[in-house]
Amino acid sequence: MAKGRYWLQTLGCPKNQVDSDKLAGLLETDGFVPSACPEKADLVVVNTCAFVEAARQESIEAVLELAGARRAGARLVVTGCMAERYGDELASALPEVDLVAGFGRPLAPVGSERMVPVGAPAPRAAPAAAPVPVELGAPRGRTSPPPARSAGLASFDLLSLPRPASAAPWAYVKVAEGCDRRCGFCAIPSFRGTQRSRPPADVLAEVRSLACAQAMPVNEVVLVAQDLASYGRDRTAHHGGARRAGSPTPLVSLVEAVAGMVRRTRLLYLYPSALTSELVEVVLATGVPYFDLSLQHVARPLLARMRRWGDGERFLERIAAIRRAEPRATFRSSFILGYPGETEEDHDELLSFLDAAQLDWAGFFTFSKETGTLAARLEGQVPGELALERLRECVELQDTITARRRDALVGEVREVLVDAPGRGRTVHEAPEIDGVVRLPASLPAGSIADVELTASLGIDLVGAPVGAGR
Repeated sequence: MAKGRYWLQTLGCPKNQVDSDKLAGLLETDGFVPSACPEKADLVVVNTCAFVEAARQESIEAVLELAGARRAGARLVVTGCMAERYGDELASALPEVDLVAGFGRPLAPVGSERMVPVGAPAPRAAPAAAPVPVELGAPRGRTSPPPARSAGLASFDLLSLPRPASAAPWAYVKVAEGCDRRCGFCAIPSFRGTQRSRPPADVLAEVRSLACAQAMPVNEVVLVAQDLASYGRDRTAHHGGARRAGSPTPLVSLVEAVAGMVRRTRLLYLYPSALTSELVEVVLATGVPYFDLSLQHVARPLLARMRRWGDGERFLERIAAIRRAEPRATFRSSFILGYPGETEEDHDELLSFLDAAQLDWAGFFTFSKETGTLAARLEGQVPGELALERLRECVELQDTITARRRDALVGEVREVLVDAPGRGRTVHEAPEIDGVVRLPASLPAGSIADVELTASLGIDLVGAPVGAGR
């Protein structure tokens, strides 16, 4: 007999989605079944994001909305990055919540504290002195119970848990947790810890289980981590030695192995200094020439203030070299506008870079002042209105470039993976963040078809099959 029904809401990046997939598997192993909606769930779980202020605000709003929507007696649990970063502060600030539980770093299991049993009284903790660093607003008319209990950091380790079969013909696979870099703007290492790579055998076992699932075999695996290109370096150091001269890096070996198991292997979040010729070659060999490069800016003095490597000239040289090797290569990146010390000259340099690089996809974000980071203490803070104006200029330019590059694909024939009836992707589109190919609804999800791209509609393309799906 099922213990009850659960509803799980995920906020933030693909790495959070992997955590939620594994959390869902854990709940189902414990006897819970999915609920059709949060209003009918016995257990409501919110997997939060804490990367920047806007993400934290979205997470708080989602928690408050679900607190108001849940049925009487249902338990509300907050987990993920905000739970790990703020712990007891979050529990005190959100009395609507029954438990705040992080899961970032491996600690000893804590038995029944791992998750609130349905119908059981939730333990309570004394309120913390410091407020959660977002605007919470009023409790929306609810009578506030005592503050929620915080289960502390890492009451369980999702990185090592098995996961259920995918509901789509593609899946994110997280290969590492944490990060060893100390970028000036990023607080992730403070609550996710240093890099901790999974053993290759564990990753490959997960990929194999996804690829062999009966209901929906996975045809595309998207490898993700905070610093994907550094995968395995911590394990090499832990075992007391550098890799042998001429031997492939751990990531290259992993990509080769994964590519032998699934039709498509895609990599997200590559630090530019780690984009070696060896890694480029293995990415091209997978047949998915998609390069998601974490550039953040191009002005050398500003990148130095960010504690980042590189400059626009080096980035352009690397992009050009890849395009010479594979003219159909696709590029995505993200950039921060308004980082402390950014000048008009720096901004003009970024605009010039975007025009020269002709990236297929790009995301732009205004600087978020994160407590505990180097950037929070730097002089030269840029007014928010100016940062937003610079962002709009970049978006306007990049939208034109993206539209032009999408138009250039019209008339081409590409292999398309059908994600769902009426929607698919070529190798040029990563799931959930890029455009899609609109297809006839008759093509079943999970099938692969050769498609002629007949039109572009904004960031999306329209495709017509040229042969039978397979």
